[in-house]
Amino acid sequence: MGAALFACASAPVAGAATIERVGPRLAHPWGMDFIGTDQVLVTVRGGGLQRVSLADGSAADITGLPKVFARRQGGMLDVMVDGPHVYLCYSADLGGKSSTAIDRARLEGDALVERETIFTGNNPARSGHHFGCRLEMAGGYLFAGIGDRGDRDNAQDPAAHAGSILRLNPDGTVPDDNPHAAGQADGWAPELYSIGHRNPQGMALHPRTGEIWTHEHGPRGGDEINIPQKGGNHGWPTVSHGREYATGRRVSKHDSLPGYVDPVWVWDPSIAPSGMAFYPTGNAGEGAAGNTAGSMFPRYQGHLLVGSLKFRRLYLVMLGADGLPESERVILDGQIGRIRDVAVVPDGPRAGAILLLSDEAQGGLFMLRR
Repeated sequence: MGAALFACASAPVAGAATIERVGPRLAHPWGMDFIGTDQVLVTVRGGGLQRVSLADGSAADITGLPKVFARRQGGMLDVMVDGPHVYLCYSADLGGKSSTAIDRARLEGDALVERETIFTGNNPARSGHHFGCRLEMAGGYLFAGIGDRGDRDNAQDPAAHAGSILRLNPDGTVPDDNPHAAGQADGWAPELYSIGHRNPQGMALHPRTGEIWTHEHGPRGGDEINIPQKGGNHGWPTVSHGREYATGRRVSKHDSLPGYVDPVWVWDPSIAPSGMAFYPTGNAGEGAAGNTAGSMFPRYQGHLLVGSLKFRRLYLVMLGADGLPESERVILDGQIGRIRDVAVVPDGPRAGAILLLSDEAQGGLFMLRR
């Protein structure tokens, strides 16, 4: 695809900020990550991957991609860059069925090379729902959120990959210190880090504690922010604030029970959260003009940015003195449609700018900055 400069004029946002499109219109982009400070890889749910320049908006298609199950919620989903490797999380087409899968490759020019599948979920299904698929690297491990595939019982089945947070070595093998690395001895799939998750759509590394934070969709309420606990059971559907779509009745009469890990934040009604990022505290990279990554929006420092599909908003979830969420406010409200992913430019002349993916038929990459 040829060059495309910022495709729309800057639009004003509250607080003297502006938001502008970067690069071409994209149909339902899903995930993004940085190559250096000036380029971003962006997945397109229908099966594409693009390299987009933050400097001039030029874009190029990346080749060498896996075949995806591009139906309903499935397709090419998250992307993560770690050193020389690019990781893709997607719904793999398994001949009429599908499963969440993760590939690892290297990027040479505009092509993925040496691509290999390092994980495929063990419960393929015909369902096009709840693939999860967020990726994050922490402490040398690859974390991945896997949805329950629309079958809630999967989330309480420790032998199933669905409805869980995985922890893998970068090559897809199982770490020796995973909670149930032996696997078959107690019935747990060895890749599992925690269970009881419905559909994780956001994952971020806490910059101070090194903990993985996630959020996930609940049904008609009960969206959650969680700090996954090693070997923990986060409850779905045994413990939930959510309600049934058909009847409006509570999924569970319990919103907390001994032996289950409680969420640290709950949305009711549901906002359909997607994408999350901690805003830097100001001591990260230095931009060309001497600005630190957290200086563009100083009031956001140390707090959590969360996108919303349902309400088409960007939320700032404020953390209290105990480091846990205590309040929230809306930063964007409907300007770019459904927000699928959120990231913060870590370095360079745009350090601290917020990148957003608009999950619309004429969506794409947007930048919020001062």
